[in-house]
Amino acid sequence: MTDLSTEQKVQQEQGQKVEKNEARLLKKKAVVDQRIAAATQERGVTILLTGNGKGKSSSAFGTMARALGHGQKSAVIQFIKGRKTTGEQLFFGAHPLVDFHVMGHGFTWETRDPELEKEAAEQAWDLAAGILSDPSVHFVLLDEITYMYKYGYLDENDLIAALASRPPHQNVMMTGRTAPRVLLDTVDTHSKIADERHAFAHGVKAQAGIEW
Repeated sequence: MTDLSTEQKVQQEQGQKVEKNEARLLKKKAVVDQRIAAATQERGVTILLTGNGKGKSSSAFGTMARALGHGQKSAVIQFIKGRKTTGEQLFFGAHPLVDFHVMGHGFTWETRDPELEKEAAEQAWDLAAGILSDPSVHFVLLDEITYMYKYGYLDENDLIAALASRPPHQNVMMTGRTAPRVLLDTVDTHSKIADERHAFAHGVKAQAGIEW
């Protein structure tokens, strides 16, 4: 029996690796296909993005862009008012399928007036509650809403009730660094964005198109 040459051995090992990889991929595909087949519900979902990392609102607005690509009417309520008009407000605010609202004279990162902030939060929530009951709206973004519960300006149980009774096809995304336990336990999807590194910590100024 002729011994295999070094080159033939290498080719044989490579072939075995390819076969093993193909078998692994087929096994993985079978698991995914099984999960897809088991996912038979057709309904809107609730998604919560938390964590100290950058990208929560950016991800939410990216998801809204996807919904708009499918012609789905969308609504945004931003529960924190900054000093500058954001790029997302300038862009999506002019979109014919988007109702864009920024919480008037209330919560900002620069000044703190609890009474004024609570009043503004309640007004913004009244608007949000109406949108969450509107069957014509397919996608709702409640940006930075979780801070309203952290500071006690709103009752999280009102949100839970509104989410439970919203139109069945309506998708809702919510953002904020932290969230009440009852909300964490209720939403369909919760993603936490970690803060591994940020340019600001190394002296890079916040800039239009990135931070706002």
